[in-house]
Amino acid sequence: MQKSNRMIYQLLHNFFSINEPIQKVKGGTVLFQEKELVNYIYLIVKGSIAIGRVHESGKDFTLKILSHHEILVEYQLFSKNPYYQFNAKTLTDCELIMINKEQFEEFVSLDPDATNALLAWMSVSYIKAQIKCMDLIMNGKKGGLYSILIRLCNSYGVATPDGILIDIPITHQELANLTFGTREVIQRLLKDLRKKEIISYDQQKFIIKKLSYLKQEVDCQNCKHEICGLN
Repeated sequence: MQKSNRMIYQLLHNFFSINEPIQKVKGGTVLFQEKELVNYIYLIVKGSIAIGRVHESGKDFTLKILSHHEILVEYQLFSKNPYYQFNAKTLTDCELIMINKEQFEEFVSLDPDATNALLAWMSVSYIKAQIKCMDLIMNGKKGGLYSILIRLCNSYGVATPDGILIDIPITHQELANLTFGTREVIQRLLKDLRKKEIISYDQQKFIIKKLSYLKQEVDCQNCKHEICGLN
């Protein structure tokens, strides 16, 4: 987890967990939808949540995947009657702390440490979104997939004797949603990577055996993990 995210998460958790119970939510649950009025922000204690939109054609687009010890704030802060900018759906069973929007905004306004932590988190999130957008535009579908796999390694990677395990379950369709492509194209690209022994895939989890290959293909600049992440 990136440093800026860890700081704001910990401050919010320390303050609100005293009075707010942990809510258990089943995988596949829609937490909120685009254009709904904002009621809560969320602390993810456990589990994974996909943030995105559904095109009028019915196709899902996933902007990012958030996991444990991250915060879910998807609206224009300190605005009157704000609405959510995206949809949020749990990918796995989750444990969440739901914080009232007004209480959250009051806390980060009055606590100097929380204010600074929030600004740092928002700054990193902005840069990360810009770089991810640039990667997808410049590298095409294949490079977009490679870029997403690199980001998954940075956000969820665990070193193993076989390579870097992306320790989050993710389907081919979810990868397609992240790269704004089709499942058929993603499956073909992944099949090619398996043949070259760049990756392996078992029980919805990837192992990246040759991360250097993916980085070379997209001319990776080796940004800090805090910047080059998926969330």
